[in-house]
Amino acid sequence: MNVFLSQLKGLFGNLWWIEISTDTPRYIYYFGPFKHEAEATQAAAGYVEDLEQEGAALRQTSIMKRSTPKQLTVEYSGTFNR
Repeated sequence: MNVFLSQLKGLFGNLWWIEISTDTPRYIYYFGPFKHEAEATQAAAGYVEDLEQEGAALRQTSIMKRSTPKQLTVEYSGTFNR
């Protein structure tokens, strides 16, 4: 029974998130959650535009299904280990 509940949580527990990493400043930003991948994909352009207007140097943008991040903005002082 526990395996079944874990599988259900995996299917329905994670929602879609936008992850945007920047070099200047050195942050990872999470935006979401979104119920559908298409909804997140459409919204991503607006978040990218906002960060660029604030002077951020973008590194990477990803759309992923994941659990809720513990922090929505994560600062990095070293290098990105991805």
